[in-house]
Amino acid sequence: MKTTVKQSNTGWRVIILLLGLLAAVRVVLFSAAFPFFSVVDEQAHFDLVTRYAHAEPPRTLSHISEVAMPYVVCFGTPEYLHTPESQPGGVFRPPWKLAPDELKVWMAPRTQFWRETFRNHEASQPPLYYTLAGGWWRIGQALGCKENSRLLWLRCLNALILMAVVGLAGVTAIKVFPDNRFIQVAVPALAAFFPQSMFYAINNDMLCPLTFGAAFLLLTTFCEAEKPGAGLAAATGLALAAVFLTKINNLPLLAVAGGWVGLKTLSLFRAGRLRATLTPLAVLFACATVPMAAWMAWCKCNFGDLTGTAEKVQFLNWQDKPVNEWLHHPLFTAQGCWFFLKTNLATFWQGEQLWHFQPLAIPEVGLVYVLLTLGALALTLAALVRPRSGFTTPQRRALAFGFLCCAAMLAFFALLSVKYDFQDCFYPSRAHPFFVSGRLLLGMLIPFLLLFAAGLDRLMLNFQMQTKFFLLVVLLGFMLGCEVATDLPVFGSEYNWWHQ
Repeated sequence: MKTTVKQSNTGWRVIILLLGLLAAVRVVLFSAAFPFFSVVDEQAHFDLVTRYAHAEPPRTLSHISEVAMPYVVCFGTPEYLHTPESQPGGVFRPPWKLAPDELKVWMAPRTQFWRETFRNHEASQPPLYYTLAGGWWRIGQALGCKENSRLLWLRCLNALILMAVVGLAGVTAIKVFPDNRFIQVAVPALAAFFPQSMFYAINNDMLCPLTFGAAFLLLTTFCEAEKPGAGLAAATGLALAAVFLTKINNLPLLAVAGGWVGLKTLSLFRAGRLRATLTPLAVLFACATVPMAAWMAWCKCNFGDLTGTAEKVQFLNWQDKPVNEWLHHPLFTAQGCWFFLKTNLATFWQGEQLWHFQPLAIPEVGLVYVLLTLGALALTLAALVRPRSGFTTPQRRALAFGFLCCAAMLAFFALLSVKYDFQDCFYPSRAHPFFVSGRLLLGMLIPFLLLFAAGLDRLMLNFQMQTKFFLLVVLLGFMLGCEVATDLPVFGSEYNWWHQ
């Protein structure tokens, strides 16, 4: 019996390893196909990476660094926001194919334009991703990467991150569902094939699934333990700090996590075990709050407020609306609510890239993802509220935690949508005053996939295991096939790495 279990675990590890390698290969190939720099603030994130690589974090919404400037000017494609008809001869011509003297003349006015107009509105974002990416950038330099390959090298950091996310997703699935092989494989498989285009760009959203995924797993373990140890408490606290230090938009996830720890503390108090666990709770609190407080102090000193967002909001010219005007927002109509939910879920799956100023997405595919999501989560929720659904108490807690995380993220961006008058901002705007950026929801990826896979499992409850895995493979093939069909136009770009 022990030999069978050992062989089963070995086979599961091999599957996870293969899924991680497939995910990494996909990220590298698509990263090479997508030209630099994408419309989702990739220039801003790259600028910050180069600053952190030289240990020069910005203290204000700074102009573009001199290190980042030649890369942005020379290698950035106009194809994301312009059509071929807007170009001389209807053709996009990469400047690096010019002779050296011609290239110098071509770059001079464009360099001056960027120097005068660019302000990095992402400058106050927390430092964890940029510190890691800055170190990765320096490693690429030390290895002798040529200039035209350094940007791809930086994007390839995402491949390592996604591999870690796939492994973490697998560990989380086996922790929550130790007896359900389908969910144990489905969760990391869905993570490996998740068709989010932000995986192929330089951005700090990419790190969110890893940091909160680790926090989710550790919190689930911490809250199940009768007497949590100091080591587990320290790891949990540091994971929560990492969530905060990755992206400020993760605050709703931290709020849910804080509430979850509060419930654990209350249960310990009621059971009369609070005194015995004061030390690990104090360790968790200290490990979580000290790094957070340090960054907030930095933001207060350099950007004027604890989160560093006030200067960004002012730069974007957003204005706070009176509370009594919030209910006039179109979000409180059936059409507006559906638009908000549908677009957030569709872009959560497919991404937000533009190509020739048109969304790089297939609307019908996005609708399939939305309906699959709503259906799977509805099945999981229905099973969760039924007392005899087959879920154990730990599974119920983990799934409830996941639901709260997803709800908190959507509620947070709904609040931001109604809170501001966006003035003349391009996105969000007065005409479309909605935060509908699925990439900002990536922190909830692992708990979301856990809920999604549980819903698929409920849908196929009476199916044979072979049938379940066959349908999972069909779904993964659909995801990959639709992603290739969607992104195929970028593969022919003269600006991508393959043509450099």
